[in-house]
Formats: sequence, structure tokens, C-alpha cells
Amino acid sequence: MDTYGLIGFPLKHSFSAKFFGDKFQREGINAEYLNFEIEDINEIRHIILFNQHLRGLNVTIPYKEKVIPFLHEVSFEAEKIGAVNAIKVERKPGDMYFYRLIGYNTDYIGFRDSLSPLLNPTLHHKALILGTGGASKAVAQALQDLSISWKYVSRTPQESRLTYDMLTPEIISTHQIIVNASPVGTYPNSDVCPDIPYQLLSPNHLLYDLVYNPEETLFLKKGKEQGAITKNGREMLEIQAEAAWDIWNQ
Repeated sequence: MDTYGLIGFPLKHSFSAKFFGDKFQREGINAEYLNFEIEDINEIRHIILFNQHLRGLNVTIPYKEKVIPFLHEVSFEAEKIGAVNAIKVERKPGDMYFYRLIGYNTDYIGFRDSLSPLLNPTLHHKALILGTGGASKAVAQALQDLSISWKYVSRTPQESRLTYDMLTPEIISTHQIIVNASPVGTYPNSDVCPDIPYQLLSPNHLLYDLVYNPEETLFLKKGKEQGAITKNGREMLEIQAEAAWDIWNQ
């Protein structure tokens, strides 16, 4: 039986295991999907060696960037983005110690294809990306390829980034796409949200939250109250998961 899995920490509320479990059952695929909750990225070697039928891994917080030095090859897109969320495991039959790990970024595909139908070409030219982790890099690349300029917003001051207290009425009015690429608002911490001036939002704004649990985060709820278009990360995850499946089995 082929094995697939997810590495990250923590993984208590992972989407991937249920998604692939349902897929395998629905499509009659003889495979299993396991959560590998690891506190140190060095444990990836143990996972590969002791799961000899492992053919593919998804990667989530906090390892999308940290995993790259462990890979033998990285796709052009993943290298450009600087983050990996899907790994293909290649093995040599009969040699349990030989393996090759190839990294890809399907977050990019998921976000791009999920966001595109919502865009209004007369309104949506500039974006704010809340958070600067691995997922935010895929978001930034997708926006760039959609000809949308963007700025990172972070809690810590840094050159070429905005901080939350720098979000003036002018910045909010001219950046009409706001993407939460941070884990803020994820269950069980559903009563918090990114610290942006929600009262400045309008029906011209589009708020996209990579968080999918809860279905409507406080970030999206506050945006909807101002008339903004809102979308969570569920469809993005489904698209990127199917893209990862295609990579593992190509």
C-alpha cells in the first residue's frame, strides 16, 4: 500500500488527512495518508527511512522554508518562491537507503486559481499580504504573475515592509486586496484577527484568508460587515492538494 503524508507542527486540525482519506475511499485508491507531527525538521530523514512505501509529502507550518536544504531537487516555481509545500519521494527498488526528494510549490497554483475569478480588473491592482511566512511567498508570486503589486505587512519593522500601525486610510483605500497569509484566527484561536483598520474597508475591497478553519474567520466576518468580498482558503487547499497528487503520480 502506498503511503502519503503531511509534515508540520502542530497538526491537530489538518485538512490534508481528511481530504486524501475521503479521496482514496471515493476513488478506490489503495493508499493511506498519515500525519507526521515533528518538532524538528531533521526528523524528516527518520520519516523517509522508516516509511518505505512513502511516495509523497505535504509540508505545512513551520517547515515550508526549513525543508529546502533536505531536498535533492526543487522545481523552478518553488525555487523562485523560496518555499515548498509538496515533496515527491523517489526510491530505488531493493535499496531502502536510496531516495530522492523533489520539492514543489502547489500553494501558488491553489491561491492563483482560487483568487482569479474574484478579481475586478478596474479595482484590484494592489494588495496587502498579512504575514511573511512560507505561504505568503506563494501568495506574493501569484499576485505578481496576475500583475497585482503587493506589500508585506508584518508586526516587526523591516525595510520594504509595512507594520500594522502604518496602515493609513490612504494605504487601505489604494490596496483593495488584503490577504491573510498568517495563521492568526485559526481554530481554536478563532476570537482573534489581524490588527487592521476594518472600519476603513469598503465594498470595493476583497479579503482573502488562507485560514479555512473556522469557515468564516473573524477577519472575514469583519470584512463582510463593511461590504467587502470575502473568501476563505478551503478551495485553495483543495486545488493545491489535487496538484500535489498529480505531481506524486506523474
